[in-house]
Amino acid sequence: MNENLKLECEIRNLLRLKGPLSVAFITRFLNEMGFECTRQKVERVLRDLVSRGVVEASLRYNRRKHYQLRREE
Repeated sequence: MNENLKLECEIRNLLRLKGPLSVAFITRFLNEMGFECTRQKVERVLRDLVSRGVVEASLRYNRRKHYQLRREE
């Protein structure tokens, strides 16, 4: 399985379970789960997910970007 595809699946699972998260928390949780990834790699995957409409980004509390799964309508 492609590494980015696996990372995408895990990011979507994290967002489904924990709700909106920043890049820092997503990276931290992935590293705790055993995935070796950097913040830049997570940002790259998130940008791709946002461009495809799977995830949406918004500015929250301290002007940090938070990501959440897009709601199905």
